[in-house]
Amino acid sequence: MNAETSNDNNDAATDANTATDPSPNAKRKVNVKTASLIIGMIAAVVGSVFFAFKFVEDERARDIQQWQVRIGIVADSRSAAVNQWIEDNFAVMRELSENASLQLYMTELTTPKKASDDPFASDGSAETQFLRNVLTAIADRSGFKPTVEAAEVSANIERVGIAGIGLINAEGKPITSSPGMPPLTPNVRDAVTRALDGQPQVIDIYMGASNLPTIGFVIPVYGVQDDKDSAKGIGAVVGLRVVDDGLFRKLYQPGETAQTAETYLVRPDTNKSGTTIEYLSPLKDGTKALKRALSADTPDLDVAYAIEKPGGFAIKRDYTGDEVLMVSRPIASVPWVLVRKINRAEALAETETRLNTLITVFTLIIVGVTVAIFAVWKHGSSLRATQAAENFRLSSERFQNLSKFMDLIANSQPTGIVAVDGTTTYTYANQPAANEAGIPASDMLGKTMASVIGPVKAQIYADINESVLKNFAANDDRVASREQHISVFGDEDEGTLQVIKSDHIPLRGDRDHPPGVLMILDDITELTHERRRNEKMLRQLIDTLVSVVDRRDPFSSHHSARVAEVSKAIAEEMAADEVTVKTVDISGSLMNLGKIFIPTELLTKTSDLSDDERKTLMNSYLVSADLLKDVSFEGPVVNTIREMGETIDGSGPLNKSGDDILPTARILAVANAFVGMASARAYRDAMTFEKVSDILLSETGVKFDRRPVSALINFLENRGGKNKWAHYRERPQKDDA
Repeated sequence: MNAETSNDNNDAATDANTATDPSPNAKRKVNVKTASLIIGMIAAVVGSVFFAFKFVEDERARDIQQWQVRIGIVADSRSAAVNQWIEDNFAVMRELSENASLQLYMTELTTPKKASDDPFASDGSAETQFLRNVLTAIADRSGFKPTVEAAEVSANIERVGIAGIGLINAEGKPITSSPGMPPLTPNVRDAVTRALDGQPQVIDIYMGASNLPTIGFVIPVYGVQDDKDSAKGIGAVVGLRVVDDGLFRKLYQPGETAQTAETYLVRPDTNKSGTTIEYLSPLKDGTKALKRALSADTPDLDVAYAIEKPGGFAIKRDYTGDEVLMVSRPIASVPWVLVRKINRAEALAETETRLNTLITVFTLIIVGVTVAIFAVWKHGSSLRATQAAENFRLSSERFQNLSKFMDLIANSQPTGIVAVDGTTTYTYANQPAANEAGIPASDMLGKTMASVIGPVKAQIYADINESVLKNFAANDDRVASREQHISVFGDEDEGTLQVIKSDHIPLRGDRDHPPGVLMILDDITELTHERRRNEKMLRQLIDTLVSVVDRRDPFSSHHSARVAEVSKAIAEEMAADEVTVKTVDISGSLMNLGKIFIPTELLTKTSDLSDDERKTLMNSYLVSADLLKDVSFEGPVVNTIREMGETIDGSGPLNKSGDDILPTARILAVANAFVGMASARAYRDAMTFEKVSDILLSETGVKFDRRPVSALINFLENRGGKNKWAHYRERPQKDDA
């Protein structure tokens, strides 16, 4: 201590002598020292500001790159869906061109005397009639027919062909077609000429006679014995259809939450005034398909960049002039480009807020440090040592106070908060986490998770943390968002179930401390138990009510349960949300509850029913809705039951039509009709699934919504529905029925 004191005194004496030395050398020495210190401080401030702004810009660039990946994934999935739609249409044409009967009859009909000069006129022969029937059936099945929208558009104008499938001979003259086939335009004839050389053609989207977007597909037809690699086609199959929601819905990304995200199709169009870019699909601002085109030289236009560099990513401006992040993907077989974009303001809103906060904090820190250094320097060399010691003491106290304050905040949280390193060793734990472990928080530090909470839980958390740290390292130290997981321990039946919701946030490391993970652990066991108890009680109550109805109405025993099962399958096939699936399930189970007020003799009556009796039975679901109107459900169960009798054309009891009917009610109506026709009864046999499907399809757009009908048929044909519901067709035993 004496040596240090002596040195301090000597320094102070030297500084004092220097300060009072009137010689020019002493003054020059002081001025140089002062100037060097000031220049160093200025350089430090400028460097700090520069690196702070550079850090912020790097963070912004990383977030933009993350958005490039996100919207690129969506663009890939949507372009794949569009490509599949084009391939599906080609498959319809290919099915016809490879039909041996069609090839044989076309060979017989492609002589000059057989061909007609009138577009798609029939000569009345058996061959022509056969081909026309085949084309009509395929057109009705595959969508190559006038849509409801097209029919409405053309209702007040001269009736012309809108959509259909036709056969063309090698001279470009029509042979026959399905009803509604448009006349051959020059672009259609050109596509047929190119297709006869063996290359399938797409007739790009154009505004058809119905004033709706129309697209065509052409496949060559060869003779039965012809070699496709060398022979020229004897004719071609031409399919023209209206481009409707069947294509445009594929641009919609399921689960989309961004307000400004949008996907659209564009193509280049060269005209006398230059190159323009046409928007092929409807836009979010209400613009319909093919109703907007912009010049390709519009400054920073996103679609112009997409046409020039398909597959690229950039920050451009969309058709409204807003700055957007966008990617593009080319579409095979057609000159289309798919564009996926989101407004930059929305995409980077959180990033800008965070980065602005960082800039503010950095600036305040730099200013504060600069002021502190300047203040210390102003005290003079004689007080530097004492002031440094005092500052260190104050900083230590501040750090301790800050640590206590942070502990107070962390300990006041209801959730456990811990930090562990890569070896699962605790480096921090708040009081709730210590209470859960059953030991003081200080005792947890330095121990492994396995020794505190057990090897099973520790291994689950260790695996999650390992994945978080790997992702963090792979991102080149980018700011990583938290990862959330739900972990289940124990067994509910044994009363040991524990459900923990954990957030895992990677922590940066330095030379003294390795990287770690901050874990926020929230025990949601009671919430999970309560939710499961409520769901179980509700299901038991529903099952009880259903059993009461089934006992009173033996002729439709199990009908409600089957309707609920089919409704749930349709909703899941339509990728509906969880609330919708639960709503149709519960609605199907409770829809016949009103039958408890119908006399048993009417329910079991086998003779002909009067009009009043039939009306009473048919409207029992309305009684069910009235019975349940004061019961609270998570979804619109009561209104679903009330509207299940409504029809798309508005002829139901409530006169609701189209989209005014709840989607859940439209699903329930299809399921109820399906179960009614596909289930056997004691007094009749069940219909085949094929016949039921045909009936439902024939009533689509009149009684039923097309979407749940399509989902049901897809489930029957492609998801094993026929095998799963085969027992519906079994005739009930006398004691059951």
